[in-house]
Amino acid sequence: MSDDDAVEVETPESDDAVETTDAAGAADAAEATESSEDENTTAEPSDLADRVADYDAELADEVAELETELDERREEVDELTSKLARVRADFSNYKERAKRKRDEIRERASEALVERIAPVRNDLLRALDQEAGSDLRPGVESTLEKFDEVLADEGVDPIDPDPGSEVDPARHQVMLRVESDQPEGTVHEVYEPGYEMGDRVITEAQVTVSAGDE
Repeated sequence: MSDDDAVEVETPESDDAVETTDAAGAADAAEATESSEDENTTAEPSDLADRVADYDAELADEVAELETELDERREEVDELTSKLARVRADFSNYKERAKRKRDEIRERASEALVERIAPVRNDLLRALDQEAGSDLRPGVESTLEKFDEVLADEGVDPIDPDPGSEVDPARHQVMLRVESDQPEGTVHEVYEPGYEMGDRVITEAQVTVSAGDE
């Protein structure tokens, strides 16, 4: 066989060379994986911090909104409380005015009643003095008692000072001065009783005053 006819036969790589190549590839792949994991590990904390910061900002905004709304509600409550206090005060004042008005009306009505019946009562008193032994006396006394009951129910008291008592210019009307065994300047006799309701004099008692023993 000639040199030209000779066939070149390639010698295959050895097993050691193949194994070396495979090991190198595996090492490169492992290094790439570790690098990727390192990048992910580095990126994850940064991304988490950003999310936490965003959440904190949103939460702060919500808290601020709630505080603003709470302040508005407090102002509304304060305003309503103030209005309620004014309404209560107005109602209390109204009740006081209404009570005073009722009392005034009642007093005027009682005064008008006393002014109408006082002369009748005084006539009955004079009748008793004149009819000491009359058969009419029991009936007059009974009628007088009924008059007094009506006056008492209305809170009216007679002004009927005792002889010798001090003269009260606010409650007694001096008709004249007479000789008397009573101390000078004191009540000698009641000519006609007066009437009062509480501290209010409706009619003054008409009295004579002692001028002393002249």
